[in-house]
Amino acid sequence: MKLNSSANGVFPIAPTPFFDDGRIDTASIDRLGDFYVSCGATGLTVLGQMGEAPKLTHAESVSITTQFIKRTPNRPVIVGVTSPGFASMKALAQEVMSLGAAGVMIAPPNTLRTDEQIITYYHQASKAIGEDIPIVLQDYPLSFSVQMTPKVIRTMVQDIPSIQMVKHEDWPGLEKISALRSFEADGSMRHLAILCGNGGLFLDFEMSRGADGSNTGYCFPDMLCDVVRMKKEGQHDQAHDLFDAHLPLLRYEQQPGTGMSVRKYVMFKRGLLSSDAQRTPGGKLNSIAQKEVNYLLSRLAKKDSRAKVD
Repeated sequence: MKLNSSANGVFPIAPTPFFDDGRIDTASIDRLGDFYVSCGATGLTVLGQMGEAPKLTHAESVSITTQFIKRTPNRPVIVGVTSPGFASMKALAQEVMSLGAAGVMIAPPNTLRTDEQIITYYHQASKAIGEDIPIVLQDYPLSFSVQMTPKVIRTMVQDIPSIQMVKHEDWPGLEKISALRSFEADGSMRHLAILCGNGGLFLDFEMSRGADGSNTGYCFPDMLCDVVRMKKEGQHDQAHDLFDAHLPLLRYEQQPGTGMSVRKYVMFKRGLLSSDAQRTPGGKLNSIAQKEVNYLLSRLAKKDSRAKVD
């Protein structure tokens, strides 16, 4: 079930569950997998930046991927394999693909500055891991400090057949989606799946611009599934009403350096995680932030009953 450019829907970014002592919480992995299937997720992504991938050993990365793949049958699983070097990237990519992963996600190193460097890097990455392995191109300049213009993305899509999807996280980025779709319309670029990140913060209009869905880890992935479905069914006002109700919490979760703590806290409150712990370095929300999030949840619950948590 390899990933291809027809991918669409919602691929939640799964957090990696930990106990307070840093051990991996395998029971919560199963709960998350069951939840993603039950709420209508098309697939899922593991070992992303918000999945605390850099804090995992190779063996742990493989074990987590294996458990998610087994728990979500008939759902494509994308695995983040971003690494400082191609040797470790190749080892993880080839192993997870042998276990049944659908493709891999690769973010650019923050040392890339020119268009030529970006293009060369992804040529080399594809060759290193194996040109038969589907790639999700992670375009997140706010985090990685690498600016990929629409024309650079078009060049890579045309020159590197293994690139099947872009995880679009530019900000502002609506015009980039329109530009990429215009390239397809004029025949200068083959079709590319576009799934969007940024916590879902701009999903309402990203779908209208031609995005195929969401690839992010907001603490209510079931809401993301609903919004994407409503948009596809033409229920635009209903989609915006639901999205708008979640917007204050979306905004709060999007804070750099705090977002993962918010996300895990809410998912813990929802019963999806046994603990809101992050593996060190990382921390939990303090009591003031917890009160603020609880307040946002109480307000959200007036419009979306799924936010009614203890």
